[in-house]
Amino acid sequence: MHAPETPSEEFGPELRRRRIAAGLTLTRLAELLSYSKGHLSKIERGHKAPPPEFARRCDVQLAAAGELERLLPTGRRRTQADPHAPAGPRQDPPLPHQRGGTGAPGGLGRRQLLAAGATSLLGGGLATALPAAAAPAGAADQESTPVEVFRTHFDQIRRLGQNSDPGTLLPLLTVQTHTLRELAGQADPVNRGRLLVLAARYAEYAGWMAQEAGDDPSALRWTAQAVELAEGGGDHDLASYALVRRALITFYAGDADRTVQLVRPAQDGRLPPRIRGLAAQREAQGHALAGNREACLRSLDRARRLLATAADQDAGAPVLGTTTVADPAAVVTGWCLHDLGHPRRAAEVFDQEYPRIPAHAVRSRARYGLRHALAHAADGEPEHACALAADLLPLVPALRSATIRAGVRQLARELQRFRSSRSVQDLQPALARALHP
Repeated sequence: MHAPETPSEEFGPELRRRRIAAGLTLTRLAELLSYSKGHLSKIERGHKAPPPEFARRCDVQLAAAGELERLLPTGRRRTQADPHAPAGPRQDPPLPHQRGGTGAPGGLGRRQLLAAGATSLLGGGLATALPAAAAPAGAADQESTPVEVFRTHFDQIRRLGQNSDPGTLLPLLTVQTHTLRELAGQADPVNRGRLLVLAARYAEYAGWMAQEAGDDPSALRWTAQAVELAEGGGDHDLASYALVRRALITFYAGDADRTVQLVRPAQDGRLPPRIRGLAAQREAQGHALAGNREACLRSLDRARRLLATAADQDAGAPVLGTTTVADPAAVVTGWCLHDLGHPRRAAEVFDQEYPRIPAHAVRSRARYGLRHALAHAADGEPEHACALAADLLPLVPALRSATIRAGVRQLARELQRFRSSRSVQDLQPALARALHP
């Protein structure tokens, strides 16, 4: 049971003062905010607690620069991230030799994991395909058969991850990561590095699947292992991308300040453009969560430039970040505009970008499609929002995604404002099944 919300004693009177100063009637402001006149009246009179989304939109409509949201009770306000504050000290999570959670199948020992990986994926004799450590220099210049096969299989696993329960993929990812590590120990120096870097990509993706499964501690352990493997293979840049991954966890936890601080070191000019671009995107999301519009837009501009530069790089290597969204910066822009209190502009962005997500990318379509529906609901279009969500909600139980369920909860809260709508009423069973499969 949640404690009842306590209305702010200051928010209502200040909202009324600013509304009158702006020359707006109660009816007109209610129309601009897509809230009912009665709901707005109760908030102004202090009879109802304003939700953070409402305060945010009032700040936008009345040009209050965040002053109204700052009047919300402590605990309901967003953390204001200072774009110029120095990054806090790094607190790296323990490495994954500490067993537990979804980080590794508890009943499998190291030998069983390695044997299962080598036989289930490729059949016996894989290690014999590696060139010997003392092979001629020319042999080491060619990618070994294991690198090629595991590289292809990684793309297949990522595609499978778009349609599957993440918990079913984690044992496979665990096996493949350990197998690659073992094969690296048998390989010549060049292929050893390639195998370890590829193992790092498997581990990084396992971290994402662990987060999707709702196990953030295991996600952090997997990310730490990815950094360890990458550095062993000579790739020192993945440590910076790990900050972007960690910041996604703090972002979903609602910690705007920590999200911004984590990714700042990942925007060092010596890093690859893609890592810097993804870090700038995450920083933009942190600033949007904090309501810092100017800093958010600057970060989005930087992300667009960097990701455009990176588009033709890293050929042949597994791509960091999403591979299913045509223009990640544009989709994140829509996400940020909603968090900044501009649902109409957010809906316009999603109207354009969502159809570009391929049909096979079910997980991405569900995540961004629900955000698309949320933007339309926030803009006072519950019927359209329900029509968009109706095709997506049946997909949610099978995906078993913690982040997607968070999106369903947010959409359900937004639609509660329109509970007299027939479309909203008809959608309730699908919402309930998505939240409680």
